[in-house]
Amino acid sequence: MPLLYCDGCGNKQMFEKEDLVILANQTIPFGRYRGRALIDLPEEYLLWFVDRGFPAGKLGELMQITLEIKINGLEALIEPLKRNPDANKDRKPSKSTNRLLS
Repeated sequence: MPLLYCDGCGNKQMFEKEDLVILANQTIPFGRYRGRALIDLPEEYLLWFVDRGFPAGKLGELMQITLEIKINGLEALIEPLKRNPDANKDRKPSKSTNRLLS
């Protein structure tokens, strides 16, 4: 089911639920915050793009959606959607793995 957000020009645009998973995990590929997930970008940084223009294409759309989420204080809804690459970091290796290491 498509959801709505307001783009920088005051027009209502649609986005899909899957976009929320993407913005929780996709990183910004440029600038001061390169490598940071879109949802983790500071609101001030996203507001800077309102004045100067968001990037073209899907990245710009996702950044606009991120800004709407932040303005409305809904970041906590996105947290469970983040992938955690360090989730298994503290997990002890299985016995079969231990045999391989010795």
